[in-house]
Amino acid sequence: MKIACVGGGPAGLYFSILMKRQDPAHEITVHERNPVGSTYGWGVTYWASLLDELEAGDPESARAVKESSVRWSDGVAHVGDRTTRHHGDEGFGIGRGRLLDILAERARSLGVRVEFEDEIADGAELPDADLVVACDGVRSGVRERYAAHFGTEVVLGRNTYIWLGTTKVFDAFTFAFVETPHGWIWCYAYGFGADRSTCVVECSPETWTGLGLDRADEADGLALLEELFAELLDGHRLIGRAGAGGSAQWLNFRTLTNRTWSHGNVVLLGDAAHTTHYSIGAGTTLALEDAIALAGALSKRSGSTPAELAPALAAYEEERRSALLPVQSAARHSAQWYENLPRYITLPPAQMFALLGQRHSPLLPYVPPQLYYRIDRAAGRLESLRRLKRWLGPKVARTLHAKRG
Repeated sequence: MKIACVGGGPAGLYFSILMKRQDPAHEITVHERNPVGSTYGWGVTYWASLLDELEAGDPESARAVKESSVRWSDGVAHVGDRTTRHHGDEGFGIGRGRLLDILAERARSLGVRVEFEDEIADGAELPDADLVVACDGVRSGVRERYAAHFGTEVVLGRNTYIWLGTTKVFDAFTFAFVETPHGWIWCYAYGFGADRSTCVVECSPETWTGLGLDRADEADGLALLEELFAELLDGHRLIGRAGAGGSAQWLNFRTLTNRTWSHGNVVLLGDAAHTTHYSIGAGTTLALEDAIALAGALSKRSGSTPAELAPALAAYEEERRSALLPVQSAARHSAQWYENLPRYITLPPAQMFALLGQRHSPLLPYVPPQLYYRIDRAAGRLESLRRLKRWLGPKVARTLHAKRG
């Protein structure tokens, strides 16, 4: 089969690896619009379960990813001058650029053509291929050609955020909340290499404009953020856009969904198909799992014409939609937790951090925070109460949401 992947991110590269391992006779080209070595991110996070999936798909690239990752098992929250630490599941961080290098090198070693600075311009013919995989991100140009068919919907989040790097290396997944005269501002920080960490800063629009961040250029904005997070950074600097030119931008998160994921011989993958709020740290994992599912579905295809591919593409979409439902729910509630931060921020640090860990719960927004904390603590000791909490949460959330609507 002749396959064209439009977009050289983790999803497209890993999909090409899996398809070449299935059948070396596949003719696969990855078309990446950016120059080699260019990336628009810092580090990405994932959990041990993804390593297991990568090991099953391609042990060689899985081994390289693991060796290039840093790991942590603690979470730390700084709220003003108060700090609490929590021991949790093991997490991993890897530089996005390093991840792309590993996957591109592995793809090429298997015979995939990886073409950089190869943009499929608006209005240009799509590559001549049996299958075109649109893995060109949330603003997918391929998807936009058939926007009416795909039924794309985008919902902008309320808060503003900026994706930065720092030379401060964090040994735990770190949250820091700073109060200003204009409201709270906070960051999520985690290491991804020997000398770098990711630092995502977020705040409400009122805080953003009150601090003047909406009017500041990049240098002035970074200087202000360094001042606000001086204790956390311990003399280290914040860094704007990684290796791609331009400046780091304040954004509102775009939650993207599509009514359908395929059109003829075109199929959506990763952020081109769906996005989940960055606060649950699952974007790269979900994109790679899309690639695994699509490759698995195509292994059962009967041929390479659009009609013969259709059942495989439908099976892929059904599998991934089902898997995404709980993740998308968790991401939606996580984003809302931060949008309603004043509800939780004045709690004692241990309680606030416990509810930070429970931010995916559909019940939490509808129960007084301290009562929820007591229920959660009791549920940790009583299996019957734990089952009741899992059953009650979605029902209460749906009922109250309907009444508010």
